Amino acid sequence: MRVAVLQSRTGIDPAANAAVLTEAVAQAKAGGADMLFTPEMSGLLDQKRSRAVDHLRDEAGDPVLAAVREAAAAQALWVDIGSLALTGGADGRLVNRGIVIDGKGDIRARYDKIHLFDVDLPTGESWRESNAYAPGDRSVIATTPWAKLGLSICYDMRFPDLYRALTNAGAEILSIPAAFTVPTGKAHWHVLLRARAIEAGAFVIAAAQSGTHEDGRATYGHSLVVDPWGEVLLDMGEGEGVAFADLDMDRLAEVRARVPALKNRRTIGAVDISL
Repeated sequence: MRVAVLQSRTGIDPAANAAVLTEAVAQAKAGGADMLFTPEMSGLLDQKRSRAVDHLRDEAGDPVLAAVREAAAAQALWVDIGSLALTGGADGRLVNRGIVIDGKGDIRARYDKIHLFDVDLPTGESWRESNAYAPGDRSVIATTPWAKLGLSICYDMRFPDLYRALTNAGAEILSIPAAFTVPTGKAHWHVLLRARAIEAGAFVIAAAQSGTHEDGRATYGHSLVVDPWGEVLLDMGEGEGVAFADLDMDRLAEVRARVPALKNRRTIGAVDISL
């Protein structure tokens, strides 16, 4: 399986962002990819909610999603849109939704981000994703012609129980699109993604935002593709563009046979605490 990864600097204009995505679909097809992976918040990245609200739509009315579906059908290419900000969540909130589109332009899977980024960083940055977004409540696997693809988004990567559930259900590739902050990216990005690949015995594809965005935030970049042994097959560093990686699915079977961690998993019950 050949995958293409888009590393982008998504801005505040959905039309401009849609143009980046449709061009990436064309580049991915020209490069021989079977599937394109894009970052979290591929359609709009704007922390100023009073401005962003004018561009927010539900899934049926989102112009970025419509443009990518049309491009996917035109190029006969599968696309994993890392996520879009969409209306229609619980309590009037938004959803941070990943969407898998097949080569006919049809939606094959949807995943709403479960773990929301509510943190105060030592740098003074404060994020309260739950103020605007409703969390998802279920894990999702997309069945593709090449492998079973487990879906997740950004902050999810810190919660290994999600990936345990996905691999218990048969996931062979884990998609972890992100818009990671620079401080946390420098500290944890590579080690967490390699750990997720190793413990799951699965490929990890992490398409990321990169650079200083129109809304003022800075993201870490370093989109990664990691194999089931934890070897980094692709690191895009900083900047924007489309890059490619080839996944040898025989490698997955080889690694899982060498270290049969999935077969050896046990359910952990109550914890005894000594007094």
